[in-house]
Amino acid sequence: MRPQLPTLDLVPLYPLLVVTGWAVLVLLADLFVQHKRALGYLALTGVIVAAVVTVALWPGVPTSFQNMAISDGQALFFNLVFLVTGALGLLVAIEYLERKDLQRGEYYALLMFSLAGMIAMAAAEDLLIVFLGLEMMSVALYVLSGSNQRDMSSIEAAMKYFILGSFASAFFLYGIALTYAAAGSTNLAQIGSWLSGRGIPKDPVALTGLSLLLVGFGFKVALVPFHWWTPDVYQGAPTSVTAFMSVGAKAAGFATLTRVLYSAFSPTFTTDWVTVAAVLAAVTMTFGNLAALVQRDVKRLLGYSSIAHAGYVLVGIAAASPVGVRGMLFYILAYAFMTAGAFAVACAVERREQSTTTLADYAGLAQRSPLLAAAMLLFMLSLIGIPPLIGFWSKLFVFRAAVEANLAWLAVLGVLNSALSAYYYAGVVVQMYLREPGRSPAEEVAFRPWRSALAVAVFLAAAATVVLGLWPGAVVNLLMGV
Repeated sequence: MRPQLPTLDLVPLYPLLVVTGWAVLVLLADLFVQHKRALGYLALTGVIVAAVVTVALWPGVPTSFQNMAISDGQALFFNLVFLVTGALGLLVAIEYLERKDLQRGEYYALLMFSLAGMIAMAAAEDLLIVFLGLEMMSVALYVLSGSNQRDMSSIEAAMKYFILGSFASAFFLYGIALTYAAAGSTNLAQIGSWLSGRGIPKDPVALTGLSLLLVGFGFKVALVPFHWWTPDVYQGAPTSVTAFMSVGAKAAGFATLTRVLYSAFSPTFTTDWVTVAAVLAAVTMTFGNLAALVQRDVKRLLGYSSIAHAGYVLVGIAAASPVGVRGMLFYILAYAFMTAGAFAVACAVERREQSTTTLADYAGLAQRSPLLAAAMLLFMLSLIGIPPLIGFWSKLFVFRAAVEANLAWLAVLGVLNSALSAYYYAGVVVQMYLREPGRSPAEEVAFRPWRSALAVAVFLAAAATVVLGLWPGAVVNLLMGV
């Protein structure tokens, strides 16, 4: 009797296959293409194709690949966030790398491989697939962080990221091992079914496994106290890498964290992880904002800001409700445009011989480059949460979910932290509009939308920040089907 081969439904893997295949294509093209800038546009084409494939799968019936990966609404939405981030990251890198004399074909291939890891994490229904995606994303980001080999701060950033990331991966693997020891499976749905059917209400081995998994996720999304790598890596890595990494890695971590908590560890451990998530959210947003107050390096300031925003996102998860999940998804999308746009402006302001920018570099930017300053103003106001920009709605949705989940104290703390953040964001605005220019206008990247790849990235991020803020219903309606 001939063995019957299993039927493989590859539909959930289509976006992943496109991105991975395109990354290999970029590597092969690197052997023949002399002008490496063209490889950036080749990679950008692959991202657009993957986005088209993702949209084509929406809003079809969720399909599963051997119960290991799924193409449900949540996975597809995160795919779009990753691909938007990847597109903005490529547009920023094409011009930034050329100005810094860092054009390398492998840069674009590594970015695509990292993107593939993020997509795998969002679709994963098995802890082993989560780990594979996590490592694919992380290893590529380690190398990208140290891609400026002439700058010791870039090499230092890569080493710190690699060493601390390895520890986090070890914690994550131990968490997987203990969860498997308790449930006899690494499949999220089967873990959830086993825990729910246990006579023992809370298995101590599974609870320990959950704790170790949270440590691994806490590192990837920069939750306090697992955040120490963030400001150093954000400051030392090339700014184009930081623009991509600051959004993509965080979004991928939250995508998987949400699925693990809601699929595998609910309802058995819901009370436990909700309490932990609420406390971590409170500590993270407060520490991130307080630390950002004293920063003078803009990349480091945005690094601590990203820690604070991880706390805000975690508020939506702590609500443990569909409203909270939708609020979290909206926040991730808003964060992608606001933060990638802010780092794109930093790329434009950064001098050729610099690896970062200080507040003084933004002095008089409104006179030197009015459009660039206007875009940065929009990003700063949106990060604060000023209406009617997209940042306002993102915070409103997660704070409302917290109130509905009887976590009003967490929502109040979030509002107070948002007010606190206005101080350091306003510091950038003051430099741009109320200080005299410190250098010649010729030193700025000309902000001419559709003529400069970097300018296109800034323009698209700024336009999305305004348009989705004025009409958030378009995204809300999309999320109702998730």
